Amino acid sequence: MSVVKINVLTVPAEQREVLEKRFASRAHAVEGSDGFEWFELLRPVEGTDQYLVYTRWRDEESFQAWMEGSMKSAHQGGSEGGERPKPAASGATLWSFDVVQSAGPKGA
Repeated sequence: MSVVKINVLTVPAEQREVLEKRFASRAHAVEGSDGFEWFELLRPVEGTDQYLVYTRWRDEESFQAWMEGSMKSAHQGGSEGGERPKPAASGATLWSFDVVQSAGPKGA
């Protein structure tokens, strides 16, 4: 079964728009990765300042290959002026899960 990685990003209110724009500007960057299955950026509605970045992968090896490849190079590169932009998140934690059971809508 698949593995799920949830990156929990603590984002101050004044940085929310910055974070969402950065993800939008890199939309589809992960979709061509071998073993990639799903992505969602989840915005908190109330009671927390934590965004959830949900990704699902065929297996742990696929996730690790992406982490060491295109994701690593994307996060190490600077902007055109040579300066890396300041992170929008003030903290991050990675949660990992094995998919034990899943379901979708009937007929889909």
